[in-house]
Amino acid sequence: MKTGYWARRRWLQCAMGLCVLLLATAAQAQPAAAAAEAGAPRGTVLVMGDSLSAAYGLRAEEGWVALMAERIAAGHPGWQVVNASISGETSAGGSARVVGEVLRHRPTVVVIALGANDALRGLPLPEMRRNLARMVGASQHVGARVLLVGMRMPPNLGPDYTRGFEQVYRDLATLFDVELLPFLLEPVAADRGNFMDDNLHPTAAAQPAIHDHVWPALEPLLD
Repeated sequence: MKTGYWARRRWLQCAMGLCVLLLATAAQAQPAAAAAEAGAPRGTVLVMGDSLSAAYGLRAEEGWVALMAERIAAGHPGWQVVNASISGETSAGGSARVVGEVLRHRPTVVVIALGANDALRGLPLPEMRRNLARMVGASQHVGARVLLVGMRMPPNLGPDYTRGFEQVYRDLATLFDVELLPFLLEPVAADRGNFMDDNLHPTAAAQPAIHDHVWPALEPLLD
């Protein structure tokens, strides 16, 4: 009798465990199904940059990130672009924000376009390297592909700093095996007419050229 009792009890425990597992699976599936019905994005591009990506001095829809979002919407239905760029942002600020941003948005692709404000402040390059490395690493940790967008600086900080600044981006791209666009402003930098009176921020008329420059590096990451 005791043997039969314990056998039945073990069977009941197994059956109850199976029911709990099935209920848990169903509970997990319901939010996913609801998200799909609600039109959850097929993919998300998260842009983390500074004023050059935040459309400083422009209407939001005029910036190169907004133009990129329009192009992605047209050619990759169901994708969305989240522009988390902040004017004045540094690599330290991006490093402090990146974990929260990637966990919040679960991006498919992360565009990291920071460093210009670090150079304007003369930030030691090892600090900038650590900050950007943390951003790339956090992005890859959630499974995102990364486009690292570099900058170039005038030689007023000295040739060693200028060369080392550019090398930071190349080294990180090699270390983490990510796509690199060496210079965000390459198509517009040589013409003073492409910039506002501060000689730092591109005008609205220059934004399509910046977008066209970024697009060939970004598009393959959307596949």
